[in-house]
Amino acid sequence: MLKRLDLNDVPTLFELMQHPEVFPYVREKAKTVDEFYFLTKQVIEKEQVNETISRTICSEYGEPVGSISLYHIQHKTGFLNTWLGQPYFGMGYSQYSKEQFFNEVFYETDIETIYLKIRKDNIRSLKSTEKLPYAKRANDTYKHVYQQLNQQADIFDLYVVEKYNYISHITLHTDVSEHPTEVIVG
Repeated sequence: MLKRLDLNDVPTLFELMQHPEVFPYVREKAKTVDEFYFLTKQVIEKEQVNETISRTICSEYGEPVGSISLYHIQHKTGFLNTWLGQPYFGMGYSQYSKEQFFNEVFYETDIETIYLKIRKDNIRSLKSTEKLPYAKRANDTYKHVYQQLNQQADIFDLYVVEKYNYISHITLHTDVSEHPTEVIVG
């Protein structure tokens, strides 16, 4: 489940992000809980002016387990950042939260392209992204973006999720019985 950022979740998310397997990959890093409150408030304000879209990833019990955000939104594109607390690795939250987030972004905004910038040494994220059938490696197809990301050093791989491909995949792989339709006769 995804929900809008809530300052009440800051202490839990702060503790989760401190784990050494998580912290290097968190975009909005904080060394103290007070700093994380400040950063979270800034993200909430940026969302109010359409500069970012950010959600808290929650467990089936409503507990915060991580974060998913679209940032650097411009020209109908944005960059995705996702992180999960270490206790929640391998439990399916990454793929599930991405699908929920992509549904929201592609059906409720004018975003056409989502870039996923992944450190080449982040094997967990690379494997998770490669499981997404609508995510395509884009080092060559979006060479200008790939080169911008790696100006200093060859650190990142680039993946892309395009609205058309995502919606096509969802449409082709959704069981019609999940979405009953009303038939009008006469």
